[in-house]
Parts: sequence; structure tokens; C-alpha cells
Amino acid sequence: MISASNLLKDCCARGSSFPLNNDPDSEFATVAATERFFCSEGARLRGDPIAGTGSHGLVWVLIEYRGGWPLNGFEGLDLDPEIKALVLSAAKAARARVLLVRRPGPRRREGQSHWAVLQHEDSGAYRQHWGTWGKDGDLAEIARALSLPGTLGYPPVILVCTHSQHDQCCAVWGRPVGRVLSERWPELVWECSHVGGDRFAANVVVAPDGVYYGNLDVDSSVATIEEHLAGRIHAEHLRGYTDLVPAQQTAVAATLSRFGPAGRNDYKVVETSRNGDHWRIRITGSPPHPARIDIELRAHRGPRSRLTCRGPAMSSAMVYELISIRAV
Repeated sequence: MISASNLLKDCCARGSSFPLNNDPDSEFATVAATERFFCSEGARLRGDPIAGTGSHGLVWVLIEYRGGWPLNGFEGLDLDPEIKALVLSAAKAARARVLLVRRPGPRRREGQSHWAVLQHEDSGAYRQHWGTWGKDGDLAEIARALSLPGTLGYPPVILVCTHSQHDQCCAVWGRPVGRVLSERWPELVWECSHVGGDRFAANVVVAPDGVYYGNLDVDSSVATIEEHLAGRIHAEHLRGYTDLVPAQQTAVAATLSRFGPAGRNDYKVVETSRNGDHWRIRITGSPPHPARIDIELRAHRGPRSRLTCRGPAMSSAMVYELISIRAV
């Protein structure tokens, strides 16, 4: 796997400022080869665990925007203030995450842009509502869509974080992953704004399945998504399921690691208890997977490190260490 710093040096050696220098939101297009810190490279070198790091969420609002993305995504767009406030208020009430999206590749595309509301229900059903917009007022329809059940039967959406204004690693690793995935699944793949976990770039979210993957590159991303779409989620690049808390996400990843890949809804967390730093989690599985799995974890802070490219301050992340796992 080529490192981010080696990728940068290679581009500079060829006389290129950076592979993203034609990107209007690529603020680091002319970054000097002497600027060597990449949070994703640091996390890989430290061996930061990715299990238990998926951001919580059951509802996503996607808004296609073909221009440069501001640091704070949708909130930073120059839109009608009343329309923007309406969308943000409705999204907050629905506990939805608002993401800007665009197709990988050239920005100048014909036709209206799209928006979507994606929902993951507790039953495991996935619902979607799609629309188009050409003027700011069209986005008001998102507020109504958030109150509707949506439609079953749509294929999942594959979101690849490439938000360079938020963190350079998202673009360094995300752009190549977005391109290769879109070549394989052109109708499913979108680049998206910040989804969290910069140090685990490239990050991919499959929605509304609610599955976060990280530490992906060109080769591993194709294999991971291919397996996901075939109903086999593997532990290796799994950050977590967005309907679970971090300890539960870690328990599911440990289960997949021990007993092999499984479908998104093949395992269910049925009991969770905590005593100080210790967690006990019970998971049930549907055939042919183990019927019951008991897991014990210990939570602790990892070493203080620089966890993002933008943030120079040192901080530590919570780690959930596997103590025991057994099938009953």
C-alpha cells in the first residue's frame, strides 16, 4: 500500500503540485513536499483500531452539489437562508445527517441535481425518497420527505468521503477509491462531504444500510463493497453499524472476526450492560451463524496523538479492548 506521503512525493517528482490540483475545493493543491503529516498515515503506523468508530445515525439527507464544498458542508453553501434553515431544522428534528454529494469525475454535468432522504428502520427495512433541484426553493421538499416513510426496493448508496476542505486525507485516499468504485458501480457511488474518522481514510459509508468502512484503498475497497453487496460483511475494514453504540459496534466486529462474515441483519445485539470500564454484550445470530455469543470488552483511552490533519492538538480516542468472546 502506497503511503500518503509517498504519494505526495511522487506527484512532486513528476512536476505536479498534487493530483487534486484541478479541484475547486482542494485547498492543498499546491502543498509543499515538506508538509509530511497525514493523520491517516499516523493512524496506520500506530495501528489505531477502527472497530467502534462509526458515527451514529439512521437517517441521511443527501444533496448533490457540483461546486466546491465549504469546510462545514451544506451549512456553508450560499443558499436562500430561509430554505437552508428549513432543511437544517427538519434534519435536526429527524436526527438526520446532511451530506453534500457529487458523482466522481468531472463536475460539469448536464441536468438538475438530485437530493435524497435515506432511512434505516429498526426492523432492518431500508427506505429512500429521491428528488431533483435546480433552484434553492426546490430543497424545501426535503423537509416534507423527512416526514414520509419513503420507498422500499432501492439499491444501497455507496458514499465515499472526499471532503478535502475538512481533512486532506479524505481526498488523498478517498478520490482514488471513489473513482475505482464508480467504475464498477456507476449508479451507486457518490463522493460525499465529511462523515467522521478522518484518520481512517478512505472512509466509505453504505446507506441506508448504515455500515461504515475505513482504512480502504483502491484494491480493498472493491473487494469490501463486492462482499457487502453479496451479503457478506467482513471485520477487517469495518468501523461499525450506525444504529449501535461504539461498544456494540466493537462486539459485532469481534463476532465477524471470530466466526466469519455475515449479512447486515444476521446478528442482533440483544443485551448490553456496563460496569465502570467493563462492558458485557450478548449477540444472537440467525442460522448458519452461532445462536448466541457473549462478549466482554474493556474501555480505555488510547495514547495521546494528533488525530486529524487540521487539528494540531494532541488528543486520545476511546478504545474497546476485547477481553473474551464465546459462543453459547
